[in-house]
Amino acid sequence: MLTIHADSRGDAVLVTGGRIEAVGPLEELTAAYPSARVRRWPGILTPGFVNPHGTELLEETYHPDPREADALGTEPLTGDALTALALDDARWGASARRGVQRMFAHGTVAAACAPLRNRAVRDAVQRTGLELLPRGPRFAGVPALDPLASALPPTTPPALAAGSPARFAVFDVRDEPELTERGAGTCVATVVAGRLVFRRR
Repeated sequence: MLTIHADSRGDAVLVTGGRIEAVGPLEELTAAYPSARVRRWPGILTPGFVNPHGTELLEETYHPDPREADALGTEPLTGDALTALALDDARWGASARRGVQRMFAHGTVAAACAPLRNRAVRDAVQRTGLELLPRGPRFAGVPALDPLASALPPTTPPALAAGSPARFAVFDVRDEPELTERGAGTCVATVVAGRLVFRRR
């Protein structure tokens, strides 16, 4: 199925399967592909972010299940709080899936990771479609679900282009400076491998 994703500025991408078929103004793409489904999003369409702290957020952090909120709260757990949980493989895998979903909710389409040692985490992440990029065992900055809050210059994938993988994110802001000011929590949609993996309700 052909799908056109368009933002408030009239910028659009045409997606087929897991690839971008075309990039251009919405009017041009709808004229050239009249049968395509059109998704209109508030804000700006971007290539999304690469979170530089994939290892720390997925293998060194526990993301509580909402059903555990009374006992554990809702914020990610690290350090002594993580050690005290004595997680088994099932909980590690579930935590990784929730962690990836929370990364998607901040417009992350890829994460930089050292090789993941925990098989349950590795298998869970692979099934989500999040791209993992290689990096060393330790990385500067502050691990954060919002890549703009990591105290590092934000990293983005290459610009959207025909023939490239269909991965991008839309943020409900007027422009890039407002995105920097308000943060990646303004994400309204994230697409990975042509799939809408996050949509803010």
